[in-house]
Amino acid sequence: MTDRITSPFGMRSTAKEVAAGHDLTGVNAIVTGAASGIGVETARALAEAGADVLLAVRNTDAGQAVADDINRAGKGVATVGKLDLSDLASVGSFATSWGDRPLNILINNAGVMACPLGYTAQDLETQIGTNHFGHFLLGALLARALMNGADEGRASRLVSLSSIGHRRGGVVFEDIHYRNRPYDKWESYGQSKTANALFAVGFHARFADLGVTANAVMPGGIRTPLQRHLTDEEMRAFGWIDEQGRVNDRFKTPEQGAATSVWAALAPELEGVGGLYLENCNQALPWTEANPFEGVLPHALDPEAAERLWTVSEETTGARL
Repeated sequence: MTDRITSPFGMRSTAKEVAAGHDLTGVNAIVTGAASGIGVETARALAEAGADVLLAVRNTDAGQAVADDINRAGKGVATVGKLDLSDLASVGSFATSWGDRPLNILINNAGVMACPLGYTAQDLETQIGTNHFGHFLLGALLARALMNGADEGRASRLVSLSSIGHRRGGVVFEDIHYRNRPYDKWESYGQSKTANALFAVGFHARFADLGVTANAVMPGGIRTPLQRHLTDEEMRAFGWIDEQGRVNDRFKTPEQGAATSVWAALAPELEGVGGLYLENCNQALPWTEANPFEGVLPHALDPEAAERLWTVSEETTGARL
């Protein structure tokens, strides 16, 4: 890989370390899913650097508790907004409440993983419906705000959280919502995470010249409520925890897991750059069988697949960009 973008940070860097030295006074940011897990630490690092951060969450009571905690130490102000990504009507209401006021950073952090087969309020399969289509509509509806947040010296940034789970496969356009094929919770998760990466490719292609860049992020393995649908037996079988419930050493803390999202949002190395898949605060290397838990596969960055997904997403959500 030529001209790979790297940074002084790495796998064990924390979000606060990445944000150190940045003055985000006057910066407006939205972080989805910021009531738990790495979303909390992403929002905290941005606020402590001076940004005003809106926590976009389903559970506003939990979100308010996080905001109160952040506000005890942050230079910026954390506030809370109601957002249920599994309901496109909720996404629309949230975006309407923001309007066109300037937005500098949008971090699409929320997600669901390996849940039983289910469908959203609009009858979309739960994982891709929540992880991709909800975030697609959010990005579409806030695109004008992101453009308004850009200035002559700095683009606004959209960060789309993907996962090494994308290695399980691409988007099956012929049956995205498992109407006809057997449901596999991990295949479904992988499809949604590929979609998250392709969304960054498609968004960047459309908005980079308008002052908004977009990149995908693999945060790493972190023990958070994202694993709520998994049993201890499953996690032991994967090697994520041992017999005593201790987490595998290759897992990150939530503070470390939030680092690449914050790097994607702030790094000077990424100014004007997008359509990439980032991990461990660096541009990812190609995936290999020898190192199966890192890297990116071509199908997650395929511009043709990104265009096809964009068309399907517009048709599904009603957004037109």
